Amino acid sequence: MTKFTVRDLTSGFRAVKAPIAKSYIYLLPNTYSYPTTITLGVLRDGQSVKYLPIEASKRKSGKSSIRIFKDGVRFLMIIIRICTLYSPLRIFLPVSFTMFLLGCVRYFYSFMTEGRFTNMSALLYISSIIIFMMGLVSEQVCQMRFERRVPNKRVKKHQSDDKKN
Repeated sequence: MTKFTVRDLTSGFRAVKAPIAKSYIYLLPNTYSYPTTITLGVLRDGQSVKYLPIEASKRKSGKSSIRIFKDGVRFLMIIIRICTLYSPLRIFLPVSFTMFLLGCVRYFYSFMTEGRFTNMSALLYISSIIIFMMGLVSEQVCQMRFERRVPNKRVKKHQSDDKKN
């Protein structure tokens, strides 16, 4: 999704300038996965990210509160949510393609067994087209939001450069 290798999405240790972090507050969930959300948002916005290696000692007592299924589903939902905000076709296109393939498989099966085109095949084809079109509209909305956000950064940079001169 980020087109950038994310080495440790769940460590929770992040150093981010306050204005950048504050610009993602509207995306933050009510759980402890805010580092994941901010990291993905920063990377998708094209902000620079630098990884610094740290040494973490092994846990001496207790055990992790992260549960593979409960928290895994939560992390997956956060990643899908961020992906639909920044790159919607990465979600809509595979779903649309899968529906189209299912329509082809269903059509082949029904043609071989019944010798006809069935309503289920039509439903799957139409669903794939609708999902694809929704993805295109979402991509346009995302692009408009991005275009509105990026010039503000450039304007602020130019204004601060003008003040220096």
